[in-house]
Amino acid sequence: MRLGLWLAVAATAAAAGSGLAAAPAQAAEPLPVKVMIVSMFGPEGGVWQKHLPLTEAITVPGLSPDYPQVHCAAEGVCLLTTGMGEANAAASVSALVFSGRFDLRKTYWLVAGIAGINPHYGTLGSAAWAHYLVDWGLQWELDEREAPTSWPTGYTGINTQNPDQKPPLDYKTEVFALNPALQARAYTLSKDVKLADTPAAAKARADYPPPGNAAPSVIECDTLTGDTWWSGTKLGERAETWTKLLTDGAGKYCTTQQEDNATYEVLTRATSAGLADDQRVAVLRAGSDFDRAAPGGDNATNLLRYAEQGGFLIALDNLYRAGNPLVQAIVSDWPDWENGVPKE
Repeated sequence: MRLGLWLAVAATAAAAGSGLAAAPAQAAEPLPVKVMIVSMFGPEGGVWQKHLPLTEAITVPGLSPDYPQVHCAAEGVCLLTTGMGEANAAASVSALVFSGRFDLRKTYWLVAGIAGINPHYGTLGSAAWAHYLVDWGLQWELDEREAPTSWPTGYTGINTQNPDQKPPLDYKTEVFALNPALQARAYTLSKDVKLADTPAAAKARADYPPPGNAAPSVIECDTLTGDTWWSGTKLGERAETWTKLLTDGAGKYCTTQQEDNATYEVLTRATSAGLADDQRVAVLRAGSDFDRAAPGGDNATNLLRYAEQGGFLIALDNLYRAGNPLVQAIVSDWPDWENGVPKE
């Protein structure tokens, strides 16, 4: 069947004028997908559309009204744009996986988006493959001015007595660990690619200590999900502590974004329903702005003028540069990847 040819077959009345209602439409066979790229807003998706022949547009009910179509290529690669934030990500990925229009049982998912970057691990344009997805929003909060003086910020885990106590993971979405074999393979395939950089980004990072002042590179470190944009050294330190707390010391907070725990939870539910495989999910986040000011800098300025840091365009470009080697490896060597991540 030609890619994207979604035709319904409706039964008609046996004879003209019989008055019989048409039989329910029969859906076409679900389209097998080898790689589903997940972006969150137009510019993120646009970088893939610029480079890949995603010429087939498939409308799926329930997707974001801003991005109502999935774009696919004949090679079995598709692109979904969810809309920004946890609610949009959950709604759009749910609409996709439960639409019945795609066969996603063997699909590899590449979540690829820009993010704030922790200068302790990366810099503007750095492309980070995550192992852990940690939810920042599932905490209790007091205004820092009213919190106990022993607390470094106003945050503590839900149903804890102090910020250093690991909370019970009652929501079941506080932290996810991705397939380490897939993450390792994604990193190996991309670690030597040449990433984009600009003089503007170099100038913006010059006041940070290493590695924040270095040229962008492909790195391995973890991502924090939360709909609230934030900036600051104290919050950044809390993000590092929170990540370690929820991962029993193994996680390294590196990027901050708004969607990934929501996206992954949908895929775990789809996996339970036999519709997807959550062991085939890779998350790549590229730093578009720093999560805190440089030493001696102003955090309000860092937040309010985030777009002036010069990282946006190179982060978009580096999503493709770092992510495409994995996409192409899967597609070109599908017999090796079809039944799981191959050994190197």
